[in-house]
Amino acid sequence: MKKINMLLAFALTILLLAGCSMQPPEWAKPKKAATTGEMTIGLSISTLNNPFFVSLKDGVAAEAQKLGIKVIVVDAQNDSAKQSNDVDDLLQQGVDALLINPTDSAAISAAVQSANNLDIPVITLDRSADKGEVKTLVASDNAKGGRMAAEYLVKQLGKGAKVIELQGVPGASATRERGKGFHEVADKELDVIASQAADFDRTKGLTVMENLLQANPDVKGVFAHNDEMALGAIEAIESAGKDIPVVGFDGNEDAINSIKQGKLTATVAQQPELIGQMAVDAARDVLQGKSVESSMPAPLKLVTKDSAE
Repeated sequence: MKKINMLLAFALTILLLAGCSMQPPEWAKPKKAATTGEMTIGLSISTLNNPFFVSLKDGVAAEAQKLGIKVIVVDAQNDSAKQSNDVDDLLQQGVDALLINPTDSAAISAAVQSANNLDIPVITLDRSADKGEVKTLVASDNAKGGRMAAEYLVKQLGKGAKVIELQGVPGASATRERGKGFHEVADKELDVIASQAADFDRTKGLTVMENLLQANPDVKGVFAHNDEMALGAIEAIESAGKDIPVVGFDGNEDAINSIKQGKLTATVAQQPELIGQMAVDAARDVLQGKSVESSMPAPLKLVTKDSAE
């Protein structure tokens, strides 16, 4: 009996010791950055092969440097699976907050929920996440921008004009919202004869526009969900020997230069640097226990040749 009691006591000791070690790994423990003054934020960008998102990253970096915050940047290269893995890596590095510019608003949801489980605040930039808790979305009013583009085309071409829409990445919130705003006006005032995705990519914008021009030679105008696709569309239009107004969205440097040269007709200009700055400020506020609005809009403006000079 004494031997059995000794064995039971030994087993109980082992269990107690094991219980003491059942703690989350160090990277999963909150670092209380707000109290130590040391903050590290992770920034996951959908792609750095796009001037708009480069400017957004630069805005984040500049504001973080100003506030003494460390930033770790990862580039998803427009691959939603890579972005999810990137976010997991950032979580393992022990970031205090996550800034995410989703490639796909649905696909990023699981990664957002992983951050939620670790009590790491998430802020999305330019595009939202479909699921998971996001402290705030810092973005332009994409639906309003879509309406602005449609209204401009109506003004330039007249009611009932035949137009083509080049859509962004399917599943991205910006694609849905810009398209929604555009159609709110275009379905009443214009004749949208074709809508096709070109994934926010200049090369795809060129290829898709070439095909759409062959199928729709009587098109009078084009709205592209971003400037990169718009610039690709212009190449296709020029190669076909046509003169068709094209309206883009973003206001990146290449687009503004194209407008000045009389090629791109107009763009709904965002302020990517400002979006980045606002996101960093929001992350700092959240880490310091302050409340932030669920949506933080950045102003838009329509840029034409007259205003671009």
